[in-house]
Amino acid sequence: MRPIENSKIDQLIQQTQVTTPGSVGIGNAAPDGAAGTTFADLLQDRLKVSGHAKTRMESRNINLSQDDWNRVLGGVQRASDKGANESLVMVDNVALVVSVKNRTVITAVDKDNLKDNVFTNIDSAVIV
Repeated sequence: MRPIENSKIDQLIQQTQVTTPGSVGIGNAAPDGAAGTTFADLLQDRLKVSGHAKTRMESRNINLSQDDWNRVLGGVQRASDKGANESLVMVDNVALVVSVKNRTVITAVDKDNLKDNVFTNIDSAVIV
């Protein structure tokens, strides 16, 4: 799937820069003039978001903070540790279907669209 260019999600992720190891800030440069690594770079190395998932997140107004993404990453890692392949990751009122093996968010569903929804082809669920 082809990523959507100039999406709100991409813009928000690109604005988040690592300021020091273990901390991030919105639009802050790295200390001492060092080149900062964006949260998008860190996220891309550890978790990808498919074009379909980006579209769903935008159309459903799903906005996850960096802390939320960190929780998702932790849940994906826990699922991986247990041998999961496809997992439903619940973050507050958002459900993400994630390919654990490929470290890719496949789709996203918000609270309003969860009712009467059936998730298939998953082998695990993680609530973070």
